Amino acid sequence: MTPQDALKKLARGTTEIISLADLEAKLKEGRPLVIKAGFDPTAPDIHLGHTVLLRKMKQFQDLGHDIVFLIGDFTAQVGDPTGRNELRKKMSMQDIEKNAATYKAQVFKILDPKKTRVVFNSHWLNKLTPQDLLELSAHSTVAQMLARSDFKKRFESGKEISLLEFIYPLLQGYDSVHLKADVELGGNDQKFNLLMGRQLQEAYGQKPQVVLMTPLLEGTDGVNKMSKSLGNTIGINDEPNDIFGKVMSISDELMMRYYEILTEVNLEEVKKLHPKEAKLQLAQLIVDMFHPVDEGAKARAHFENTFSQHQIPENIPEFKIESGQKLVDILVLTQMVASRNEARRLIKEKAVTHEGETVNDENWPLVLGVLKIGKRRFLKLT
Repeated sequence: MTPQDALKKLARGTTEIISLADLEAKLKEGRPLVIKAGFDPTAPDIHLGHTVLLRKMKQFQDLGHDIVFLIGDFTAQVGDPTGRNELRKKMSMQDIEKNAATYKAQVFKILDPKKTRVVFNSHWLNKLTPQDLLELSAHSTVAQMLARSDFKKRFESGKEISLLEFIYPLLQGYDSVHLKADVELGGNDQKFNLLMGRQLQEAYGQKPQVVLMTPLLEGTDGVNKMSKSLGNTIGINDEPNDIFGKVMSISDELMMRYYEILTEVNLEEVKKLHPKEAKLQLAQLIVDMFHPVDEGAKARAHFENTFSQHQIPENIPEFKIESGQKLVDILVLTQMVASRNEARRLIKEKAVTHEGETVNDENWPLVLGVLKIGKRRFLKLT
């Protein structure tokens, strides 16, 4: 692949590259580039939102470059302030180590384990002396930190900002110095931290890394960033039928975004398909990314057998889930049932299903998808 073709492939699904010319020049050098992406293990499971970066790493890996999967076990103790409007609670090392172990197991569903360097930034950050930290902190100013939008908002509203949070971007930037990174990948919300890496590399006499930013993937609600705390995630360890059903619950607009960011499928060919068929193919493709061959086809068959055109009408009522609501209340509120007692009875009789799975508890956690009672009552939870 020529550097120009490689550049076109790598640029798809990105929001910004600083700079495109520098990346092209590095690709033309004809040597394996050091490609870095860092992940703080603040939660145990990896979801589709994380895979945006992992897939971009895989593209670099397939082009023969040196992939460094950095687990921020040290920086997780500090807590990334990006997008935060309050202090992040400090994590215990026990939780960090447990989450890091699951990360390592999951990333190799995408990356080639034989061609991936897995590193922990505690290995070098723990060795920094007080003198090293003084030198590191001298390369930034309070004014520069307060120019950052999330810090600025908190400062102006009188909310606390810890000195540790000021240090976080410096530590992430120092990771790039230590690894001599040629390219760092990150979400577009990480721009401040990523540029700090360039700034510190120059300060330490290195050529600044190229910064390649990817968009934040919206969750199944189609609005918010995919986040476990919001209940809108599709986990790569989810069962095939669960992944398939969650993908089928997203909007047609979000479907096209998933195609662009998560796959390499020709978008013009997708636009020629009927939206339902396009979504079925996307769901099957995503299942096959994380499960053995044929699991996607099996999940599609299960979905189509459970939700054939004859079973689900085209225009079914929708209900937007809000925090604190209970299934029984929603069934009454939407007139799916006449009373709470009827709702409980139907649940007890196993007459209520969600995406083909029997709802067997009135305290069943609310998630997106289609509820069905009997043969003719449907409700789409959004």
